[in-house]
Amino acid sequence: MEKIVELEQISLKRNGHWLLKDINWSIHKEENWVLYGLNGAGKTALLNMLCAYYFPTEGRATVLGKVFGRDYLAEKLRQKIGLVSSKLQQKLYQSDTAFQIVLSGAFASIGLFEKPTDEMREKAIRLLEELHCLSYADRAYETLSQGERQRVLIARALMADPELLILDEPTTGLDFLAREQLLEGLESINKRENAPTFLYVTHHVEEILPIFTHTLLLKNGEVFDSGLTNEMISEEKLSKLFDCDILVTWEKGRVSLRRKF
Repeated sequence: MEKIVELEQISLKRNGHWLLKDINWSIHKEENWVLYGLNGAGKTALLNMLCAYYFPTEGRATVLGKVFGRDYLAEKLRQKIGLVSSKLQQKLYQSDTAFQIVLSGAFASIGLFEKPTDEMREKAIRLLEELHCLSYADRAYETLSQGERQRVLIARALMADPELLILDEPTTGLDFLAREQLLEGLESINKRENAPTFLYVTHHVEEILPIFTHTLLLKNGEVFDSGLTNEMISEEKLSKLFDCDILVTWEKGRVSLRRKF
């Protein structure tokens, strides 16, 4: 099966500190992964490396068939990766409309400086409709709610037909209803014939959908464990991950947890 990501003995050192150590991880096409861990586990560092903002200090990293430091240009690689993150949201021009924000994804640009084709416009409209954003397509991004903004960012990320879609804690700041609407949108995207591979980053297990087949548990910059989601999100694994007794409850493919007292 085709590999989307392959990390071999990857370590990352920044400002004299090891952020990642001895990471071995493979993502295959048609797998959707959750990256799960507490704050400070190294999730952000790992994402920055996958997007070629950081280069590994040690080891070999291959993303979308391109080996880091050998046969690719970082900017071209990023055009094949859809990224939804709070940092990106802060960089956007807040006065741009939701429609303009989505269209800019076709050029991987902050702001719309090139004239989009009719095909691009039609595609942007389809994405806005699919993610239930069409009703506010002409509104300024700064006037949208947090949930509306996140759905617009997902539509923007999909404009370039990415092979890998990275969602970095996309439900931060959302209420329950907005969170569930966003997650429903992801399920819809996953049903596409040529759906991208998902990498969903969170520290809230309640957001883990049945479409996320695999999970990587990260702790202190190292792989704690990885494998099928229903095996990783278990009382035994999470109790060891958190160093305390955890009660895990699965119901209709969704999970919740609480600490045992």
